[in-house]
Formats: sequence, C-alpha cells, structure tokens
Amino acid sequence: MRGESNAGRGEKGRTPVARLNEIVKAYDIRGKAPEQWDETAAAALGAAFISVTGQSRLVVARDMRETGVGLSAAFIRAAAEAGAEVIDAGLCSTDEIYFISGKYDVAGAMFTASHNPADYNGIKLCLPGAKPMSLDTGLADIRDAAQAILDGRPAPRVDVPGTVTSVDYLAEYADYLHQLVDLSAIRPLSVVVDAGNGMAGHTVPAVLGERIPAKIIPLYFELDGTFPNHEANPLEPSNLVDLQEEVRRTGADIGLAFDGDADRCFVVDERGEPVSPSAITALVAEAELAKHPGSKVIHNLITSRAVAEIITEAGGEPVRSRVGHSFIKADMADTGAVFGGEHSAHYYFRDFWFADTGMLAAMHVLAALGGTDRPLSELVARYDRYQASGEINSTVADQASVIDAVEEHYRDQPDVETDRMDGLTVSFSDGSWFNLRPSNTEPLLRLNAEATTSERMSQLRDEVLDHIRR
Repeated sequence: MRGESNAGRGEKGRTPVARLNEIVKAYDIRGKAPEQWDETAAAALGAAFISVTGQSRLVVARDMRETGVGLSAAFIRAAAEAGAEVIDAGLCSTDEIYFISGKYDVAGAMFTASHNPADYNGIKLCLPGAKPMSLDTGLADIRDAAQAILDGRPAPRVDVPGTVTSVDYLAEYADYLHQLVDLSAIRPLSVVVDAGNGMAGHTVPAVLGERIPAKIIPLYFELDGTFPNHEANPLEPSNLVDLQEEVRRTGADIGLAFDGDADRCFVVDERGEPVSPSAITALVAEAELAKHPGSKVIHNLITSRAVAEIITEAGGEPVRSRVGHSFIKADMADTGAVFGGEHSAHYYFRDFWFADTGMLAAMHVLAALGGTDRPLSELVARYDRYQASGEINSTVADQASVIDAVEEHYRDQPDVETDRMDGLTVSFSDGSWFNLRPSNTEPLLRLNAEATTSERMSQLRDEVLDHIRR
C-alpha cells in the first residue's frame, strides 16, 4: 500500500501521518486528497470500519473524481483483509448506494465529496438498511481506530480474508424508482438536465432515458471530477446559469440540476426561473400523501410556512425538524413519516429506507407536470405564498451572545413567539418569521426571514441584520 507519493513530504522524506480529526466531520468524511488524506488513510478507515461496526458485508462505490479510484480500492482491500465480504459497485450516485444498502441490508461506503471542489474527496458511510452514521453513532470510533492504525497499531487481520466481487446495480436502481413513480403515461415533455459533469450523467440515462415519454436534453453528462464547466453545486446561483439559458433557448418544459453525487436535485421552470425547494417539498408531499393519506411529513424549520399549511390541507401531519440531514432522518425514523424535505434540496422517502434521493423527487415533479397541460410556473405558483429572504450569512465572533441579544429584543413584544429548537426562531402574528442559526463550522450566523409581502420581508430582514451587525 503506497502512501508516500501523495500526502506531501515530512522530515527525511517520510509522509506525514493523516490527522483524521481534520477530515472526519459530523456526518461524513471530507477533505483535500491527497493533501489531507490518501490511500494509506483510506485503508486505515476501511479496516477500522469493519473492526468497529462488526459488519461482515459491505458495498463500496465511488463518484467520478479521479482520486476515488485509488482511495476506494485501498478501502476495499483493507476491509476484505479484515474479513468482510465486499461488493465493489463501481461508479454510483449516493442515492444508488442507499438503494443497495436498503434492498440488500448491507453496510455502505460511498466515496464522494458531493458538491465540493475538485481537489476534495470523502466518504459517506451507512449501516445496513441505509441507516446514517454520525460522530454520535460510530463515526468517531471509526476515526479513532483508523488513527491508531495510522499511528502504528497493526491493522486487524483475519486468518481467512474476505472476498471482493464486482456488481453493477444501476438497472435495479432504475427499476425500483419506476416502481415508486409511474411516468409511463405522462404527456411528452422536454427536459433539460445539467449533470455538472457529476454522477447524474451516469444515472439519468438509465432512469429517465428511453423509459419515459420525454426528450432529455443533456448538459455536461461527461463524467469529469475536475468540473470543467462549473462546480456541481446547484445551490450556488451562478452554477444554474447554463441550465437556465438552455431551458430558454430550447423552449423546454423544465430544467433539472444535480449536484456532484446526484443526491440533490434543483428545478427551474419553463421560463428558466428557479423553483424553491420549499415548493418542491410541498408538491412531493401532496403526491406522497395521496398514496399514504394521513401520514406525517417532516420539514425543517427554515422551509416556507406554506409547506406546513399545504401538508395540513392535503390531510397530512406536518412535523417540524432541525436543519441537517441527521436530524431529519432521525425524525423520519422516529415518526414513520412518509416524506421529508429540506431547504437545501435534500428529499427523503420512507419508501427509500428514509434516505434522500434527488432522482425520486425529480420523478415526482415530472409526474405532476406530465399529468397537466399547465406550465410548471403555474403548477407551483400556489405553493409560493410568502416572500423569502434566502439565507444570509454574517460573520460573528460570539454567536451565542448575539442570538441572546436578538431574542431579548423581541421576546417581550406583543404577539411574538420565540423558540430555540435550532438557533432562534421568532414568529409574528402577521405570519412573518425569521430564524437565526449559528454555523457548526464557521464563525457565521445564518438568517432566514419570510413574510406575506416583499416589503414586510425586507423590513424584517434589515431590522434583524442591523441587530446582528451592530
């Protein structure tokens, strides 16, 4: 196993040992490769995953990043040497590995850095049944065991090593999604898809290609982890420009943009205008509630207030959640919710082992659009009941003190409610509200505000920003 060529040289030409606390985050592993971690670190993580979790079967896949080939191979080799039966699924989207983990009840390791720049790579780990892992549910123990191996402790070995087999699950994944959403009878649609040179270029042809009555207009389907056209991060408006222009140029009915590992999907309408993830959450919630009447639906606390209203109107029970996929997945499992949506365009489904899949959300949108003669802008207009500020970040050294000061200012005002579920949420009797949350990784406060009119939203936004930045 070679680690010395990639991680930079230390004293006397030796490779510095990777410090895993720098790359093991709250819910996944992510860092610059090979600067922060290399194949030696990947092997240590593979051995540690098996020894800590006790799993005997494991599926491993990777996205299109060049470093993923060596990193995943080292992880696979070490996991097999620790006794595991390893399935190498090759190139996959993240939601495809959740499908494999869920259907076959095996642990999973997906090598991806999602929407991060080209020099990053990482691993998303899950237990059988696509159950997520975090620092509180085993990831910290894996980190510490792998660090011990890197620091000189022998990696675990068994007398009879495990096996490695290669299996392609793409067709099975596509078949399963079509069991959940039937697109065979939709009207003919013209759909522009921007894969951003990410894994949607691999999965969209299999799922949406010739299987539905739609013309797929591809943008950047070539798998290229250097992202030569734009970063595969549709949350950044500049990365939607090409999609918007192509929708307008071709007169398409809809545009879809996926992030690098294709677990998130963003939508633009026939005018090239972005459709808010809150509107998509409401639309998909209605579709799921039509199949499962009276079910619970999770929404995080910074989605539009319209989401909870529409869930209730559709006969469902809205359940408010903290921001972050670990919280929403835990709440879904605890409540048995049929669906969950986040402002960041992560969409979770009970029928998909409570995991997130942008592809399934996109299929719901296509089903709704293809079942009506109306354009998408009209279809989603009724979900846009409020004016939102979008997320605004402010650099703040002492986040807690600022949040306390803002709460003190509003707490005793008439017809005002405050809560601390996640940061500070302040709600007013006129239907307006704002949430102020600290970043977990940077000295930032994140503000989201919403109101019934743009004038009230702007007034509230500027008022809170003045308190924050004084």
